[in-house]
Amino acid sequence: MLLNGYRKEIFRPECNPSFQSLHCIAWLDDDIEAVLPYLNARLGGDEYYQDPPAVTFRPQGKLITVHPQKIAVNALRDEEEADKILEWLKREINEAWEKRAETVPSTESAPKPRLLDILKMLPRTNCGQCGEPTCMVFAVRVTEGVKGPEGCPPLTDQERGKLRAYLSPFRLDF
Repeated sequence: MLLNGYRKEIFRPECNPSFQSLHCIAWLDDDIEAVLPYLNARLGGDEYYQDPPAVTFRPQGKLITVHPQKIAVNALRDEEEADKILEWLKREINEAWEKRAETVPSTESAPKPRLLDILKMLPRTNCGQCGEPTCMVFAVRVTEGVKGPEGCPPLTDQERGKLRAYLSPFRLDF
């Protein structure tokens, strides 16, 4: 086991204390720099940074950055969600470390879904049933991981399946 534990700090963003979402910093008990390329290979990080080393993930509208001695997560609903994400990451970090002999480490950033590809799969009626003012805004939310195929009511099951298949390589689930 590489990562034994962490100490978390939950807070509201200083730039706008009225935000409803929370942020979390988890101070790691162990330095995990050596696992970052393996974690990136396993989870397909959105961005990999060499100096200083870090890998970012953007699942479900959140920004998660894993550094050698801390993990930062934003846009959290509550402390329970922070715990769920941190425990998921701890498992992933330790599994990536345990299976490093079977994994080709990667310092490459993952491909990202393309906005126009998503927009082409939508009805482009700007009906607003998804809660967004236009299909373009909905497509942006999909690229951010905030919305998914099920968020567009006018899509048929077949169209929803096609969009889900397109997005599957870009998703993380915790």
